[in-house]
Amino acid sequence: MQNMQKGKASIAFDHPPYITSAASVAGKKEGEGPLGPLFDVVEQDEMMGEKNWEAAESKFQKKAASLALEKGGLKPGDVRYLFAGDLLGQLIATSFGIMELEIPLFGLYGACSTMGESISLAAMTVEAGYADRSLAMVSSHFATAEKQFRFPLGYGNQRAYSATWTATGAGAVVIESSHPWTDGAGAAEPKALAKISGITTGRIVDFGLKDSTNMGAAMAPAAFHTIWQHFQDFDRSEKDYDKIITGDLGTIGQTILLDLLRKKGYDLAGNHMDCGIELFDSQSQDTHAGGSGCGCSAITLCSYILPKLQDGTWKRVLFVPTGALHSTVSYNEGESVPGIAHGVVLEHIG
Repeated sequence: MQNMQKGKASIAFDHPPYITSAASVAGKKEGEGPLGPLFDVVEQDEMMGEKNWEAAESKFQKKAASLALEKGGLKPGDVRYLFAGDLLGQLIATSFGIMELEIPLFGLYGACSTMGESISLAAMTVEAGYADRSLAMVSSHFATAEKQFRFPLGYGNQRAYSATWTATGAGAVVIESSHPWTDGAGAAEPKALAKISGITTGRIVDFGLKDSTNMGAAMAPAAFHTIWQHFQDFDRSEKDYDKIITGDLGTIGQTILLDLLRKKGYDLAGNHMDCGIELFDSQSQDTHAGGSGCGCSAITLCSYILPKLQDGTWKRVLFVPTGALHSTVSYNEGESVPGIAHGVVLEHIG
């Protein structure tokens, strides 16, 4: 096996792992947005019949995982590892949500970038031969995030225009090996939605922003660095991609990102897309700067991005979920809000 390392922070896979199944479970508000008809499930009761919001988010995760397995014709026992995370302290949405699946778990926290992190690690594990099948999954919930990071909903505070709306939803993808298929039972090679041809792992970038209501501005520098590093490592530019897709920047973060890249000679105005902008209708849904949260990029990926790669509308995209690495403790102690972003190269199989 040749060295798959590329540049300073990237990997180009010899045998790109496949995404063979995907599931999106969205909340009511997300279902009312432009992507609503594309989601596998839209939950009208965002409490999911539970007594608290955290238990509800756990149910979102469990439903997304179970549906991704079901769509792939799989059982929990068919999955070697689960890479999953959420925004809550000690990853309680994940740990309580997927406990009954009894799949060996790597719990992850990359804030809203966690879908990029989970896919990256699952793909590395599969390509290296440590697992022939893994599941990558994340969730977020508007009410749990507001309760933990900002103000409980009952407080009724006004939201700044720069604020983004944490998406309620969970997305899950099954990632399988594309090595020559050798299933002893004689099973056919799995059908795939897309292949993961490479990744670029982000580093923490801190521009000193201390406004916790402006996550787009906090995360944009990290998105810029990961995209720029990716171009250097792969000797590519924006012209090599049908879409370069960030996860959670919203309208303010998008403007900053495009400005930063323009100063480096890259013009993404024609092919940049942000999941937080796509998820909601800014005119009718009052989400201010757009959407955010782990679930924002995850449900957009599973419902909108992967189908366009599967049918060949897009041949290659760079998927870059973005995260703000702060907590209520760090913010209240006067610390800034650093960001991180992880890039995943997704390609059509043809």
